[in-house]
Amino acid sequence: MKLLIVVDFQQDFVDGALGFEKARLLDDRIAEKITAYRKRGDAVLFTKDTHEENYPDTQEGKHLPVIHCVKGTPGWELYGKVKELAEKDDLVIEKPAFGSAELFDHMRTSCDQYTSVELVGLVSNICVLSNAILVKTACPELPVQVDTACTACADPDDHAAALRMLQSVQVELI
Repeated sequence: MKLLIVVDFQQDFVDGALGFEKARLLDDRIAEKITAYRKRGDAVLFTKDTHEENYPDTQEGKHLPVIHCVKGTPGWELYGKVKELAEKDDLVIEKPAFGSAELFDHMRTSCDQYTSVELVGLVSNICVLSNAILVKTACPELPVQVDTACTACADPDDHAAALRMLQSVQVELI
């Protein structure tokens, strides 16, 4: 079984506090990918960037002073068609940081359940990059892929750099 990880495809990253135009263009592509995975009987997992009201006082908040993805707010919710395709039995990992320790732990205990892992979502140079590396670290023999048509960030140079870094740690770009 393959695993699709949809990283932080949330309102605030698409058209909210940290939204950008290229993010909106990903909704249909990611929705198509989710549908294809489900039709094959493969697994889909979602991560959600999750902050509390004290975000400005956190390490991240001090370096990125834009309040976003506060749990329970509209900006924290999944976006668009992707939100419509999320099912109640899907594993959803709320993560307070760029990379998810919970995702790492899940992967370490379930590497043998999957034949490959594919990541899509936002943003390519921060959370997609961080979590792809964590998945690769947890399951070094498992093929890990990132679909370049299903991820983006606001800065094209940062996006290109992230893709180069992914390739350098043996994450396959598709």
